Amino acid sequence: MFGLAQMPAAFADADAGASTESARAAASAPSVAVGPQYDTTHVYVAQSDLGAFVDSFVATFGGKASPPVTLTVTPTPSETLSQYVQTPVGMLSVFGFKTPIPYPFGAERTGYLVTDLDDAVKAARTDGADIVVDSFDDPIGRDAVVRWPDGVMMQLYWHRKAPSYAPLETVPDNRVYLSQGEANHFVRSWVRFSHGKVVSDNRHEDGGAIGRPGTDVRKIVIDSTFGRVAAFVTDGKLPFPYGREMTGYAVTDLDATLTKAQAAGVKVLVQPYRTPAGRTAMLAFPGGYIAEVHDAK
Repeated sequence: MFGLAQMPAAFADADAGASTESARAAASAPSVAVGPQYDTTHVYVAQSDLGAFVDSFVATFGGKASPPVTLTVTPTPSETLSQYVQTPVGMLSVFGFKTPIPYPFGAERTGYLVTDLDDAVKAARTDGADIVVDSFDDPIGRDAVVRWPDGVMMQLYWHRKAPSYAPLETVPDNRVYLSQGEANHFVRSWVRFSHGKVVSDNRHEDGGAIGRPGTDVRKIVIDSTFGRVAAFVTDGKLPFPYGREMTGYAVTDLDATLTKAQAAGVKVLVQPYRTPAGRTAMLAFPGGYIAEVHDAK
């Protein structure tokens, strides 16, 4: 069930030495990725909003949710209601904490399943990540929290009993906003760690896709066995709600998706905007979770 690693590729601003180093590191380190159907967006909502959020998300995208259970998912004392949501367009881990949320939880964007947590933590450190929370046990496995250049935080996790899920119908974008000074550092680190490949690096993407029509923005897309990262390099001057979303969902019928979303109590924050790549819109779900949705290619 473990996916095959993809070899990294050079990208626009990497010099020859960095590209050679990236290829050498990826070739020597093991791939720890499993597949995008095992990668979850972490959503934190108030306890009182958990049910409405989960119901609205499933109504919008289809799929199913696990029953809510009370767990301790941090290495220090805490208690949260938790649900796992499986949809054809991406997975969620949803938390409604009953106690104050221990630092730094809530700042991580995503959880990535890995084949071996010790190998993953070692590789992340080698490839430029800070280990913010070292490995710890949870009710069904082990976890760690890492921070990549430019502050991109994520959780790595491993299960004692390997899960088995069907492939996604469409793979979501992990939408990352980067500063101009740190973007190349993040890309180099993530490509090495993920054994991924930069599939596009466009300095003239339509800025309307992030709320700035009439301007150009740099967009870097990285594919790996973990899934897809869509990184926007900006000066940080972003109108709400851009930069608040973590995930972009690819759907086969955007209009039908928006209709289902609104019927389920979801707000359309930004109406569909047409770019050369297709249409994109922004949604706000009960509890405050913001997501981008776009036409599947």
